[in-house]
Amino acid sequence: MLDVNNIEVAYMKVIQVLRGVSLKVDDGRIVALLGANGGGKTTTLKAISGLLKTEVGEVTNGSIQFNGKQIDRYGPEAIAAMGITQVMEGRRVLEHLSVEENLLVGAYCRKDKTAIKKDLEMVFDYFPYIQRLRRQVSGYLSGGEQQMLVIGRALMARPKLILLDEPSLGLAPLVVKEIYKIIHEINAGVKMAILVVEQNVKAALGIADYGYIMENGRIVLSGPAEILRDNEDIKEFYMGISTVGAKKSYRDVKHYKRKKRWLA
Repeated sequence: MLDVNNIEVAYMKVIQVLRGVSLKVDDGRIVALLGANGGGKTTTLKAISGLLKTEVGEVTNGSIQFNGKQIDRYGPEAIAAMGITQVMEGRRVLEHLSVEENLLVGAYCRKDKTAIKKDLEMVFDYFPYIQRLRRQVSGYLSGGEQQMLVIGRALMARPKLILLDEPSLGLAPLVVKEIYKIIHEINAGVKMAILVVEQNVKAALGIADYGYIMENGRIVLSGPAEILRDNEDIKEFYMGISTVGAKKSYRDVKHYKRKKRWLA
């Protein structure tokens, strides 16, 4: 479905952020793009969704294909119409609108009122926490409820691919666990492809089919999620777990070797 081919991205034609990034997302699969803050993960999502153009950024080399069509020269509105929806980092709800109004904004390009109503109930089925708050002003929701709301709003657009940017950011562990459980249920229920960007490696690899590790604008490691979960470098450096199972802080990991290789 999505094929990112060796792209390079620069802001203002000067600041290079991505260097030869390639990744794939197959139809109906969950792919995780992982790594520390500042590595270029969000820029990768913006390159796919076209939002780079709103920030004086551009793909300067390589290409992005979606269902066989090159999309890296299109604007965000055209790419959204093709079936790609990005859920931005930071739970960007329309605070003055109610929960239900926020959800209906996600369907603003659609005309099929009966199907919209059906999809609204589908979202409430996935997120019963926000169903009881459907008349509540969204600015008063908790962080977890707002995260559920923005994911639900993305579903209302009926996308073929959802780009999720840091869905666990700033949330309590139990809330993160619940949100990732629902993301997995959505993928299983409607067979929607999902590309999730995360610093929480354990949470993302817990539901992903495939993963990529990004550092300093490059993909340094990739492979099936079950293999990445068992990789000792990843467990030690990104999960803070040593080979004997003891918790370690990142600053204690002094000899992490970055490996530019593909895992079978």
